[in-house]
Amino acid sequence: MQVFACSNLFSSPRQPDLFKIVFLALNLDFHLMQKFNLTLATLLLITILSFVTIPSSCQKLIPLPNFKQEWVQDYKPFRIAGNLYYVGSYDLCSYLITTSRGHILINTGLPGSDTMIRRHVEALGFKFSDIRILLTNQAHFDHVGAMAAIKKMTGASIMIDDKDAPVLADGGNSDYTMGGKGPIFQPVKVDRRLHDQDTVKLGEMRIVLLHHPGHTKGSCSFLFDVKDEARSYRVLIANMPTILEETKFPGMPSYPEVGKDYAYTLEAMKGLQFDIWVAAHANQFDLHKKHAPEDGYRPEAFSDRADYDLAISQLRDAYLKRINP
Repeated sequence: MQVFACSNLFSSPRQPDLFKIVFLALNLDFHLMQKFNLTLATLLLITILSFVTIPSSCQKLIPLPNFKQEWVQDYKPFRIAGNLYYVGSYDLCSYLITTSRGHILINTGLPGSDTMIRRHVEALGFKFSDIRILLTNQAHFDHVGAMAAIKKMTGASIMIDDKDAPVLADGGNSDYTMGGKGPIFQPVKVDRRLHDQDTVKLGEMRIVLLHHPGHTKGSCSFLFDVKDEARSYRVLIANMPTILEETKFPGMPSYPEVGKDYAYTLEAMKGLQFDIWVAAHANQFDLHKKHAPEDGYRPEAFSDRADYDLAISQLRDAYLKRINP
């Protein structure tokens, strides 16, 4: 299956939105596999995609390096703590931070995820068009795939760690492990390049970027305060420093300092102070053990410091094994 990125794909109602069609087809395919069987589901998916036509103005994208069904599986949006909300898929986490001056969206999932994220934002009672700032934990295709589309739809400013800005601008082609074969997602220009300890301001919100390189050159975490009717919470949205199989230590031509960056990040993340924490992937902080779709508002479910410390310790062990095989 060939995927394309189009400059007018999201703005013209007469052009078929390929990413949305594929995304919806994959969601339908998942439910059919559960209810019927793999063969029937696969045949129906192929049939749906066979009706997709590609405008001649589209930019060709290379196939996704990998894909997991839970990345497009729907998940009921919910309030995490104060003015912080979950609006992502079953595993790819997207976070909405609301303010009196508009909203901030962190992470946009795969290409086509804008449809689901918009539905989630509106289901929570907010206007999608009120999104003013787009952030991300990392410039991999599964976290920034819908960034260009959402910017087009909302006019929001994209702010990203300086080291990941070139990757966003060329659609992932300069990524140090997945790049070199062409764009993986629709390229988009960054409005503001961020650096370690920079503050993103909107309304009453102040979000501090923490440069945590390794997984990508510009991987980062976010630290900020939210408040509900009872108290305030120091929140960490962590980019956990997992290591891809393609990463070579102590360095590689496309990222000579990767070993040093991982060492820095693992040490820096140990000392962070927070009340609750979440991450870029649901499985990295056991979202589905801590929150079920029928659960009510429970910020304390995400306050397990021991869980965070164990995760960082395990990632450090994995790093040490890679550098000392």
